[in-house]
Amino acid sequence: MNIVLILLLVLVGLAVVVALYGVGIYNSLVALRNRFKNAFAQIDVQLKRRYDLIPNLVEVTKGYLKHESETLEAVVAARGAAVSAGQKAAADPSDPAAMKALSGAESQLAGAMGRLMMVVESYPNLKANETMMQLSEELTSTENKVSFARQAYNDSVMQYNTAREQFPAVVIAGACGFQVAELFEITNVAEREAPKVKFT
Repeated sequence: MNIVLILLLVLVGLAVVVALYGVGIYNSLVALRNRFKNAFAQIDVQLKRRYDLIPNLVEVTKGYLKHESETLEAVVAARGAAVSAGQKAAADPSDPAAMKALSGAESQLAGAMGRLMMVVESYPNLKANETMMQLSEELTSTENKVSFARQAYNDSVMQYNTAREQFPAVVIAGACGFQVAELFEITNVAEREAPKVKFT
């Protein structure tokens, strides 16, 4: 009887240790998921700032670029798509489809902004416009902040995904619905660079 009681206590003790270990893994995954969601919130702040700057930039250029309405319309449409995709991604940064849609929309916006900046280069009066220079400087600064925030987000996602895929966390992650998080990447290599703005 003594041996049965000892075995029972050992088994109960092992079950408690395993349960506590599982709770620790679960809590670690929750903390990592919250970290990458917070990192996305930092991107979201910078994206909203950029989205707010674009209409002002379009307004300043509108008077000069009367014959370039297609370019301006493309920027406005790309901004609208990016805002919409950004709102969906902000609602749930752990949704891979929302993050892919945001990456695609951001690629389109980067392309449209790059074309706008190339057109602006051919209008010396517009380049010399003080408001245009100020907006371009703010836009460039914001682009840099977006890049830094995106890198921090991607680092957090990588930590989360790595922890999620390691054994035994992968068992707990699968059972508790921890999905793989999507990196925030610009998918078109030609559009990876922020638009270069040079005003003299």
